[in-house]
Amino acid sequence: MGLSRRSLVSGFAAGLGYASLRGTELLARTRAGIFQRGRAPIDLSVVAKINNNENPYGPSEVVVEAMDSAWEWVNRYGTPDGGLRAGIQELHGVERGNILLGAGSGEILDVVGTTFLLGGKKVLGAEPSYGQVYSHARRVGGGAILRPLNPDNTQNIPDLVEVANQHASEIGFVYLCNPNNPTGVVVPEQDVQQLLDGIPADMPVLIDEAYHHFIDDPAYATSIPYVLEGRPVIVTRTFSKIAGLAAMRLGYGVAPAEIIEKMSLFATGSQNVLVKFGGAASLRDLAGQERVKALNIEVREKTIAELRAYGYEVISSQTNFFMVDVKRNVREVAQEFRPFDILVGRPFPPMDQHLRVSVGNADEMRRFMVAFREIFPAAANAAAA
Repeated sequence: MGLSRRSLVSGFAAGLGYASLRGTELLARTRAGIFQRGRAPIDLSVVAKINNNENPYGPSEVVVEAMDSAWEWVNRYGTPDGGLRAGIQELHGVERGNILLGAGSGEILDVVGTTFLLGGKKVLGAEPSYGQVYSHARRVGGGAILRPLNPDNTQNIPDLVEVANQHASEIGFVYLCNPNNPTGVVVPEQDVQQLLDGIPADMPVLIDEAYHHFIDDPAYATSIPYVLEGRPVIVTRTFSKIAGLAAMRLGYGVAPAEIIEKMSLFATGSQNVLVKFGGAASLRDLAGQERVKALNIEVREKTIAELRAYGYEVISSQTNFFMVDVKRNVREVAQEFRPFDILVGRPFPPMDQHLRVSVGNADEMRRFMVAFREIFPAAANAAAA
């Protein structure tokens, strides 16, 4: 069909979502970048898709070349992984038995919930945070104890410690998203230590580090060392963000071996060979990671500065997204961006007037600011032009 290997790789995961389409319709929609969102078709070649915290630059050439090299294995079961597990072991100084692979870190989050919440146990965490953990808890017959953020949008660690001790018999695990989604605020290293030292010693803690690679706050530190200490800590990472492999679905969890063994009972253990090779390459591609991080910070801070100058409060972020207080319900606001071919974030109760915006490329954020100024008037405290 005249398609290059690169275009095959980039279109592979998108094509998986079109199992009901056939023949020329499938090919036409894949090439055009059309996907269905509810009843409305969305053309990805037109819209500024800044609603899902994706990497707008895509995988690096190093990663694409690695995926290209894996095509010879796609017809086999039990394929090699391109050095993925070995790369994770080397990166974190852990053993093979400390690693569980998943279809994105989302699968690992679900597996943790299934492992520790059966029998009606509850997850303890902040609200708002990444809601998939809480919704999955309810699906498996458990529940969630949700505690509000501090007024400065940080997570209230003393409050979580107090609740964990008061309700220890009810709690299956504690969830800490660091940095938090949707606020983009980090939990400093000393606060994580305070949490782990303050709760019951045998209480598992799930620490979601999906946005770890974007952080430049010296107060932050990864929680992998707690795993090495043997604490009941599960750290999750994803290749969906910094590596630009969101549609290819790859993530992993790092935890003590006995916890990984329990979790493995509920994991699919099935990731496609292309993404394994790509994930392994992305671990080695430090230059590619730094490039994406630098671009993200540059574009994010420019956009935040423009919003603040226009008179709107923005929560300082350490991620590839931020929240802006628009003083209106986000659900209706999101619809007002659609005529501009811009997709923005959903509501995150109780912060229903804070719009979460993913950081796109420079042109996408320029388009966002043009639309923002059309939709919202300058606030009374806007800086003079």
